[in-house]
Amino acid sequence: MSLKTATAPCALVTGGSRGIGLTIATALVAAGYEVIVAARNTVGLPAPLQFMSLDITDAQAVRQAIQSLPRLDLLVNNAGLAGANTPDDPDDALWADILATNLTAAWVCSTAALKRLPDQSGRIINIASVLGLSAVPDQPAYCAAKHGLIGLTRSMALHAAARGITVNAICPGWVETEMSAQRFEELGITREEAGAGIPIGRMSTPQEVAHLVVFLAGAGAASITGQALVVDGGSSVAA
Repeated sequence: MSLKTATAPCALVTGGSRGIGLTIATALVAAGYEVIVAARNTVGLPAPLQFMSLDITDAQAVRQAIQSLPRLDLLVNNAGLAGANTPDDPDDALWADILATNLTAAWVCSTAALKRLPDQSGRIINIASVLGLSAVPDQPAYCAAKHGLIGLTRSMALHAAARGITVNAICPGWVETEMSAQRFEELGITREEAGAGIPIGRMSTPQEVAHLVVFLAGAGAASITGQALVVDGGSSVAA
């Protein structure tokens, strides 16, 4: 894969073909990054994004892909998978898929990225969830994966600190995405009902999450590391 310039920083965004990931990728382009979107389906994504067809649960393929990049300054572990899997009705295959996508893939991507990221300016940003800090009864796999992702964030932040590389997590609550719409159907609620239960009276937007990614990637956030920053309109405070 060839980059358009030799001087612009390069970002890799996993799961960047739709929703929050695509919005993050677009915001990073506007901030001056060359952006590579890694996803299983990259058909029809807008220029100037560059595309990498990649199954992030394939560890060998991930390591080879990251090693092949001409440059890497920022990794955004955004790819995610959710699903209901209660202890009363366990689905071991779903459990394994959710852990593999949300947690193990972030570990593989991050360990490969650390070999490429530059000292003092390298960044890893993990898109976790408020369910990495709290829980719901019908999604134990997703909650476990996102709790694990925050733990991974904190541990890797300490590991990378001596090199000046920061590692942070963003924990969105309800965000205007297709994944949220699917969750509303599972819960039997409407978008309006979900928004009304948030202190600011609405759901967050993908753009608000993306703006935080851009900030954390910049020089002004060089001393922010190991943090789990919540974007939920005040819901976790009210709780």
